[in-house]
Amino acid sequence: MTVPDAITDLDQVDPGQVDEAGHTHTPEKDVSEASDHDSRSSRLRSSNELARESTAASSPSPQETYTEGGLRAWLVVLGSWFALMSAMGLMNSIGVFQAYMSSHQLQGYSAGTVGWVSSVYTFLAFFCSVYVGPVFDKYGPRWLMVLGCGTIVSGLACMSFCQAMCNFILSFGVLCGFGTSLLFTPCIAAVGHWFRRRRGLATGLACTSGGIGGIVFPLMLTSLYDRVGFGCATRVLALVCLVGGLVGILLVRSRLPPTENATAHPDFRIFSNPPFALTTIGIFLLELALFIPVAYMSSYAQHRGFSQSFAFRLLSVMNAGSVVGRALPGYYADLLGPFNVCILSTLLSMVACLCVWLPLGHTTAGIVVFALLFGFGSGTSIAIAPVCIGSMCKTQQYGRYYATTYTVVSFACLIGIPIGGTIVGASGGDYDNVIIFAAAVFVASTAFLVVAKVTALGRKKWLARY
Repeated sequence: MTVPDAITDLDQVDPGQVDEAGHTHTPEKDVSEASDHDSRSSRLRSSNELARESTAASSPSPQETYTEGGLRAWLVVLGSWFALMSAMGLMNSIGVFQAYMSSHQLQGYSAGTVGWVSSVYTFLAFFCSVYVGPVFDKYGPRWLMVLGCGTIVSGLACMSFCQAMCNFILSFGVLCGFGTSLLFTPCIAAVGHWFRRRRGLATGLACTSGGIGGIVFPLMLTSLYDRVGFGCATRVLALVCLVGGLVGILLVRSRLPPTENATAHPDFRIFSNPPFALTTIGIFLLELALFIPVAYMSSYAQHRGFSQSFAFRLLSVMNAGSVVGRALPGYYADLLGPFNVCILSTLLSMVACLCVWLPLGHTTAGIVVFALLFGFGSGTSIAIAPVCIGSMCKTQQYGRYYATTYTVVSFACLIGIPIGGTIVGASGGDYDNVIIFAAAVFVASTAFLVVAKVTALGRKKWLARY
């Protein structure tokens, strides 16, 4: 409704002015009528604006909608699969390097000392994420992955000529660790740009390549070590990682535009969120325990009298279980909630250590069953933990949240393997105490994940889907 056309200029209306109908108007009366009309008009405009704002708010923005499939989305998953084979496949094969170096180039060093090579690698693989994640949020995955692929290949090429401890730390620990971070973080974060409801499944499928690499790489290296030696075997591995990285570079894309006012610097204020802080502690403890069996299973098998070839192949058995553990639970995580699945998988890893590895690890059947069970449990935890983090933030902040968590987790990777080696050395070469230690840390990790869930949902919903 608008002000009547008869009221044209209130300042020019005189007292006693008579209109064509014979009605007298005063300035006060006209001002009052105009004010009423303006008020109603203003209220109508405000109502219309609120309606438009409400409609806009209810309409999903591009940041809130996900393709949940389609050719482009699944090509991103495929590209991540190939790139993660170069990154996580290498990480899942550190036990082969650990055992070979301990018995050849670095045989004069203790197990705990040799463990620093793998520890520096895993530490940098996660620690560098504190900047890789925010850079991904700001610029996307392309150049991060190019640099990561080149760094991994260069590190492996340099390692093929190493003979001294410091050289192994610089080539494999520093170069390969940094390169793994540059590949690993963008691949996981990019999948989250295309999937929300099915994120657990998509992430799990992408992460299965780590298990595949963990099967293929140890078998390949074990065969090549005897035929062509350490140097040529490592250079062949570098070529395989190059191919996987190039495919990932071609296919992996982010979907969402850069975060507004994004910065390439981390923001640790997100730890003021209690569920997120507790989840980070839980994942920290999980990774602290997880790499102990991965790094020392081959050495343990040789200590128990198994052949070197069988000891190396145990890692392939473990990673075979990990492939299933990364793919299948991703589907159930979308149904039951990522926290519930991650808690169950961590408990499974603990049971595998205490009920299979500790009492039956000296038998062939026992060590093989443990490798399968632990591979399944650890593979699930590795694939689902990033999904737990993603459930606590907006998609465009996922790279930052993921990177901040795994920067803290990197310190667990730095100290876990040397702690395990120190326990073995203090026990006179026996592995029972380190097995018990790993199981205890898995229990603590489970406790923190449960508390994080309860803190987020409340005590009455501790069994709810989350």
